[in-house]
Amino acid sequence: MTIDITAENSAFLFIDVQEKLVNMLQKDKCAKKAEILAKTAKILNIKTILTEQYPKGLGSTIPSVKYSVSDNAKFFEKTSFNALQTEDVKEAIGEVKNVFILGIETHICVYQTALALLAQNYNVFVVKDACASRDTDEFKAGINLMEKEGAKILTTEMVIFELLKSSKHPNFKEIQAFIK
Repeated sequence: MTIDITAENSAFLFIDVQEKLVNMLQKDKCAKKAEILAKTAKILNIKTILTEQYPKGLGSTIPSVKYSVSDNAKFFEKTSFNALQTEDVKEAIGEVKNVFILGIETHICVYQTALALLAQNYNVFVVKDACASRDTDEFKAGINLMEKEGAKILTTEMVIFELLKSSKHPNFKEIQAFIK
């Protein structure tokens, strides 16, 4: 990969990994991968932002993610599909170069937020296996269009090993244990 990716110049943006949304999915792979990325972000001290779409109706972020992120993680309630339209989300992301985005629903909130981030000149990485939609066709369409618009499509393990760079990284064994 030719883009410089480090913990210091990156942020993780979790989009609406909420109780009722996760329960609507046919499998919980997205939730498990989100938990792994939350733990990785905490260990590597990566800026972490989480949004919750109308939590009164959809519940809050699932406990396995909520309690895995660092104490410095920032949570935002939202009603707009594009998270950048929510006050202070853009400011929370800040001046990093790279944004790793994941969550639910791929073809709506993840998609609209990814396009807004691309328009703001961020390097946008969609973590495909940590994203989900209720409908497979909608999911595929969202991933395909984000890629066509310039987002890079990665998997959880690709993200982790890109950040670690080497098995000599001081946190390698600790993080590797999440994916075994």
